[in-house]
Amino acid sequence: MEKQQYVCPKCGCTHYEHDQFQATGGNFAKIFDVQNKKFITISCAQCGFTELYKATSSDGWNVLDFLMS
Repeated sequence: MEKQQYVCPKCGCTHYEHDQFQATGGNFAKIFDVQNKKFITISCAQCGFTELYKATSSDGWNVLDFLMS
């Protein structure tokens, strides 16, 4: 499989930053403040255009997150 290089669709820059964040999803998660949705972000280093990608999460971490909140 060939590795692809990032190219910003807005400005054409090839430099980027990546990060991740969690968010709540559904009424049950909102009531108990459980952040059960995980996303990876890819942001252009030049213009800041950001794409979100859904990340996989394990049920074990979701239960642990629920117990810690």
